[in-house]
Amino acid sequence: MGPEGERYKTILRAAISVFANKGYHGCRISDVAREAGVAYGLVYHYFKDKEELLQSVFEVGWGGFVSRVREVVESDLGLEEKVHRVVRVAFEAYRVDPKAVKVIILEIARNPTIGRVDRQSSFTEVLKISAHMFRQAQEKGELSTDLDPRLCAAFLFGSIEMALTTFVAGLMDAADNDVVNRAQQQLTETFLRGINGARAKALSPEAESVRAHSGQAGMR
Repeated sequence: MGPEGERYKTILRAAISVFANKGYHGCRISDVAREAGVAYGLVYHYFKDKEELLQSVFEVGWGGFVSRVREVVESDLGLEEKVHRVVRVAFEAYRVDPKAVKVIILEIARNPTIGRVDRQSSFTEVLKISAHMFRQAQEKGELSTDLDPRLCAAFLFGSIEMALTTFVAGLMDAADNDVVNRAQQQLTETFLRGINGARAKALSPEAESVRAHSGQAGMR
């Protein structure tokens, strides 16, 4: 990476730090320049304004996450192992760069006033990728066909987001690696128990009986 790339990276890292500490609305370009140790005007050489800066933070952080999720989904692993690995990817992203995850969750995903950041299509992309994972699992008999793959994907990533929110909001001790590991494990096991329980229920004779009676009642 040449000098231009290094300066760009330095400014981006500084922006992540300032956004994480002050929030988007509390951040000023001068704060980013000071954090990066560069001239005020140099930030504008790379970024039009702080909204474009936030967009770049999102694209770099989220793009890497989606790529890793896609690798898991496209592997030949079974559904349970894929879910374990998707959750691990999310928690590993937090361990490696907690400030960037904080910015994505608090300043992008939940801030409707930031208009230029294309959060909808980006978040929709990862849900579509994951829905495909659950659809494949249904075809292999690993998941009940009664479950909607899109909702399974939404439940999984909704759970991941809320679990990580407890750390970025300071509700749980992010500095305690054991606490983070237990949260990762609890989230994964709770989610899998839920979808596996639905599968067992769907395959049970009792469930088939209830379904049959429901169908008969609907025809009356």
